[in-house]
Amino acid sequence: MATIVVAEDERDLNNLVRRHLEDEGHRVVQAFDGPSAVLAVGQERPDLLILDWMLPRLDGLEVCRRVRRDSIVPILMLTARSEEVDRVLGLEVGADDYLTKPFSIRELLARVRAMLRRVELLRVARPVEGDPPILVDGPLRIDVGQHLVSLDGRPLELTPKEFDLLALLVRNPGRAFSRDYLVETVWGYEYGGFDRTVDTHVLRLRKKLGPIGERIETVWSIGYRFARARDPA
Repeated sequence: MATIVVAEDERDLNNLVRRHLEDEGHRVVQAFDGPSAVLAVGQERPDLLILDWMLPRLDGLEVCRRVRRDSIVPILMLTARSEEVDRVLGLEVGADDYLTKPFSIRELLARVRAMLRRVELLRVARPVEGDPPILVDGPLRIDVGQHLVSLDGRPLELTPKEFDLLALLVRNPGRAFSRDYLVETVWGYEYGGFDRTVDTHVLRLRKKLGPIGERIETVWSIGYRFARARDPA
């Protein structure tokens, strides 16, 4: 469940969007003008802001500018303006995506899912404040800052993608990741590799890690996970 602020002055449209987002399991905070949108973002710290361009009292561009002073919340801009210069302007002031009115609710929900998925990918894939800079699991030691891996005190030579894949798995023991998720996270959204790329990298990691590599488990029909260490008997 995500917290989403919907800033739209057309009440019927705002309520329609709210109902559909709530049906998806999200918590929705409504705003009907610019100042209340800025206030809602500051108070709620939402996961996503859906922001109409033509808000009363403070337009969407100014709301976007003010929000961006202290927040990196993803912003989906709604607007009746379809000219390229308007789209560019919206993106330049800090919007992340752009949806032109009239739009279908299905498209809106698809954009919302994609943006929230991006947020989750970045949250899981990248260390955040408070995460340990060094991951240690038995004989395995991963220095995230220095991009170094050692096993039983011996350095391991990993490619950058092997390192990123291993760090992601070890940072989230027991969590199963799909191949698509891993490709999007480790290789990026624009990566155009083969379907078996993740499998190939996992095979290489297992070989380089020796016995501990067996803990990179295949989760059938899903992908891979790094199994939690078993307590000694």
